[in-house]
Amino acid sequence: MRAIDIHVHPATTAFVRAVTGLEGKGRTPAEIAQDFRDLDLVACPIAWDTESATGRPAQSNDEIAQMVKEFPDVFVAGWACVDPWKGKAAVEEVERAITQLGLMGLKFQQAAQAFFPNDRRFYPLYRKCVELKAPVMFHSGTTGYGERQPGGGGVHLKYTRPIPYIDDVAADFPELTIVAAHPSWPWQEEMIAIALHKTNVFLDLSGWAPKYFPQSLKWEINHRLQDRVMFGSDYPMIPPARWLDEFEKEGYKSEVVEKVLYKNAQNILGINVP
Repeated sequence: MRAIDIHVHPATTAFVRAVTGLEGKGRTPAEIAQDFRDLDLVACPIAWDTESATGRPAQSNDEIAQMVKEFPDVFVAGWACVDPWKGKAAVEEVERAITQLGLMGLKFQQAAQAFFPNDRRFYPLYRKCVELKAPVMFHSGTTGYGERQPGGGGVHLKYTRPIPYIDDVAADFPELTIVAAHPSWPWQEEMIAIALHKTNVFLDLSGWAPKYFPQSLKWEINHRLQDRVMFGSDYPMIPPARWLDEFEKEGYKSEVVEKVLYKNAQNILGINVP
């Protein structure tokens, strides 16, 4: 195994429909699994649910759980996603996804779902994750969702700023393991500050070509945050082969590379690789 990719969007037909609203044909789970198998990678696929904000049907947690069940040599764990605006039903779905479907944790894309993480109306979701010992992943920084469209397709970037939104949740739920996805541009320094300040907050490096990481992030990866950052590609938006090739050329210490590519995911998320 070369690495654990903790941030994968399986681009099936259901994903295409959920994200774009179009009926375009996606790839099969078998084809996606083979992409990672060819690279000697294992991966954690993510569900998608923005129904309240967009009216589009979700890429269900059941689909993700089925991928993990069908291709356990590649998909070693899965992230659930719930629409936070569904209230009690969202909390019940979190419990079902973790306890019955066997998914690892919960992923949010606040810009797509149009909510602030620190809104107290959504705190029951985090309390349930603490109860279930399930990590939560929040999108951070800018997003490709709505990118290069007039008005960004109506997507508001304010929802994905780290301070105060993610920071408040981390402070209010110190027992909750929080993963902030992506290098958080243009608020990278805020996200670094949170990770250094709060030991329950970790970073994934997905969705950004490593050769473009800012110098401050590169330094922290190689030093103070070397035990707190994890590899994620944001497949299919960034090909994992490209991400890994660029990362391994940036001159990080060999022990840091091992931590980022797989050891930290094993320690932080408890991922067991066959």
